[in-house]
Amino acid sequence: MLVTLSIRDIVLIDRLDLDFAAGMSVLTGETGAGKSILLDSLSLALGARGDADLVRHGEAQGQVTAVFDVAASHPVRAFLKANDVDDDGDIILRRIQTADGRTRAFVNDQPVSAGLLRQAGSLLVEIHGQHDDRALVDPESHRALIDVFGGLVGESEAVGKAFSTFRAAEKAVTDHEKRIEAARNEADFLRSSVDELSALRPEAGEEDQLAARRTDMMQVEKIAGDLNEAFETLNGSASPIPELASLLRRLERKADQVPVLLAPPVRTLSEALDLLEDTRASLESALRETEFDPRELESVEERLFALRAASRKYSVPVDDLVMLRERMAGELADLDAGEDKLAALSEAAAKARADYDAKAVALSEKRRKTAQALEKAVLAELPDLKLEHARFIVEMQSDPQTPGRSGIDQIEFHVQTNPGTRPGPMMKVASGGELSRFLLALKVSLADKGSAPTLVFDEIDTGVGGAVAEAIGVRLARLASNVQVLTVTHAPQVAARAEGHFLIAKEAMKADRVATRVRRIDDSHRREEIARMLAGSVITDEARAAAGKLLTETAG
Repeated sequence: MLVTLSIRDIVLIDRLDLDFAAGMSVLTGETGAGKSILLDSLSLALGARGDADLVRHGEAQGQVTAVFDVAASHPVRAFLKANDVDDDGDIILRRIQTADGRTRAFVNDQPVSAGLLRQAGSLLVEIHGQHDDRALVDPESHRALIDVFGGLVGESEAVGKAFSTFRAAEKAVTDHEKRIEAARNEADFLRSSVDELSALRPEAGEEDQLAARRTDMMQVEKIAGDLNEAFETLNGSASPIPELASLLRRLERKADQVPVLLAPPVRTLSEALDLLEDTRASLESALRETEFDPRELESVEERLFALRAASRKYSVPVDDLVMLRERMAGELADLDAGEDKLAALSEAAAKARADYDAKAVALSEKRRKTAQALEKAVLAELPDLKLEHARFIVEMQSDPQTPGRSGIDQIEFHVQTNPGTRPGPMMKVASGGELSRFLLALKVSLADKGSAPTLVFDEIDTGVGGAVAEAIGVRLARLASNVQVLTVTHAPQVAARAEGHFLIAKEAMKADRVATRVRRIDDSHRREEIARMLAGSVITDEARAAAGKLLTETAG
């Protein structure tokens, strides 16, 4: 329910904080005091279209905050969680309207779109009046109300799931038929392609491995000649090593004769020969490492070029050739076994459709019985609301040939306001006052079913008085035993039945400005306000006595 409404700088309201309780609360005041401003402010917080004219003159922006206390199981919490909005504690809706026309929306201090705010607001509050019967405009909501009234929500959801199942099954049949037709048109190409790719046997990652091996062998091929030339220089017939070895032996034989002169060159020449021998051995080892079969390079290149040629031919990366072959083989399999699979899919679709039809027809029959029960319930409320000659009709058309997620039924609330007149859609046939009373009868019949936790009724008692106003008050009070009811009213019979009473008035301010003020009034002030509502501008003792009697009677 709505627990707090805070308004800052909206039209004639500079600063206002209201606390609401459960049950029924009324808002009264003289015409022009600002009751509509209060409802416009609440609507803004609930996601209604913004308007720069709502900002108080001279201010840069206005703001409205509505705080709701709802159960952990209330649908709004699941909705907020689904949209990644924190839902712990109270639900706080806030809207900022700037003087340049822009608006900002927040839920629990998280920025949200105006659309999300509006969806959350619709789950928390319903506003009804002679010119704001949004719950009655869309026939889809009428079908939902029938389901709620008859306890058919679970069966309706089951029908929706069956609809999704049979639609998916029908789509599977259609898709398979398209695949078979496409496969027939490309059968020769598919078979030759599958044969070619099967013979090629591509493997994932094979292109990179072959390219790396080819690069290595080509690099080795380039350096192999230089290595071989170096090795031949040290190991071939023209190698200097034998001649140097012979020279070393001659010098060694003469080294004892002149050791001072020959010992150093003998030593360095010996070391040089050792290094040359080591170099020759290293070159020989390197040549063995570079040895490869030229035919291997040719084979690698052939394989690599074949893969890349297939890649170009089929316009896919080499690594995707494996998946391409599998897909083509699958399409051929669909073609070869397509009729059998198509028959199986068609049978599954037929079963799914039969299951949907059975559930939809059963739901339709229950809806028809529920519609009759709702008609009786609403009709029972109409005489006291001075609509004793009117009829409430649930117009229901069922067509199994036009299945939908909600079943096979089109449901719309119709009324006949007077005998002999043509029944028609409630929104078109009923006048403003009649529409409000039909709405009230419907809401009372539904009680706490299919209702937001807070109901706001805007002057639905306009144009009625006496017994009818009393009947409206009784029904609003009855509704308030299940949900929170806020009512803007001019009827003292309605005001007397409220548990909370708020008086709306204009207050003069300096600089020739006025502000709308709202205050909760106690029993003594209530009697004076109800006396004003009975008597008009001049409150008489008789009016006060009548107001006191009215309060006493309603309290009893």
